[in-house]
Amino acid sequence: MEISLDTGGSNLVRSYGPDRIVIGERTFRAAIVLSPEAILEDRLPRRPEELAPAHLEAVTALGPEVVLVGTGARLRFPAPEVTAPLLARGIGVEVMDTGAACRTYNVLASEGRRVVALLLLG
Repeated sequence: MEISLDTGGSNLVRSYGPDRIVIGERTFRAAIVLSPEAILEDRLPRRPEELAPAHLEAVTALGPEVVLVGTGARLRFPAPEVTAPLLARGIGVEVMDTGAACRTYNVLASEGRRVVALLLLG
């Protein structure tokens, strides 16, 4: 799906599909961590069931107020122990399918919010 949002900002999702996420002119074919300032490609799992608390350490280091977890083509919740460290720090966590996470990320980033998205494919 193509997304069009004129914000003049950086690191916005331009389009997404089951096998790709396009940010600006770059196409990613694996899971990423995305913030307005950074794109991290650190060997993330493909499925939310494979997420571990260690995968979210890089997310926490980005200083978000809210983390969006995109779980692929359909909504699947990661284990509670994965998101517990974020919640314990007062960081909001929203889990949704990756398409919804991309759209929500773009809106929050364009509003200047401290948002980070963990976007899984599949």
